[in-house]
Amino acid sequence: MTTIDPTSPATPGPHGLRVEQVPFDDERAARLRDDMDREMTARYRDPDVVEPADLVAARAAALHLTPEVVVATLLVLDDSDRAVGHAALRRRGDDWEVKRVVVVDGQRGRGIGRLLMAEVEKLAREAGRPRLVLQTGVRQPEAVALYEKIGYTPVPLIDEYAATMPASLMYEKVLDRA
Repeated sequence: MTTIDPTSPATPGPHGLRVEQVPFDDERAARLRDDMDREMTARYRDPDVVEPADLVAARAAALHLTPEVVVATLLVLDDSDRAVGHAALRRRGDDWEVKRVVVVDGQRGRGIGRLLMAEVEKLAREAGRPRLVLQTGVRQPEAVALYEKIGYTPVPLIDEYAATMPASLMYEKVLDRA
């Protein structure tokens, strides 16, 4: 079982930004995941539809990350040590799945998403993973544009997403060994 050491040194990025690996339960990381939950709920909620409790529970289970499946948790910190971005890597068979890519509102357009994605790809390559997969949604055009721009291609939805989040899109990136 591969888990990446959360105490490895930070990776410098542009404009005083740096990527730091942190423990999954880092307070800043948890706060950014909670912020993402609120934003996605607002984007995807249909006030005219009451969803069955079992569907809501299945969706929550598909989205839920636990320390047992998380390989790495990354934060992007600005020059004042404020967390402005988050991503996690989760084991999924031979692949790793990119999860919970968050860029703080007001910080978008600064290259934070690209910095996070470059770091998760670097970690996956170093660990010998053949590809990365990720799930996003049709109401996240900025995420779709980023992923396609950096070489992710559409693939069929994984069953858990198809059953619980039909507005999902699934992508993969086959990683070179360089």
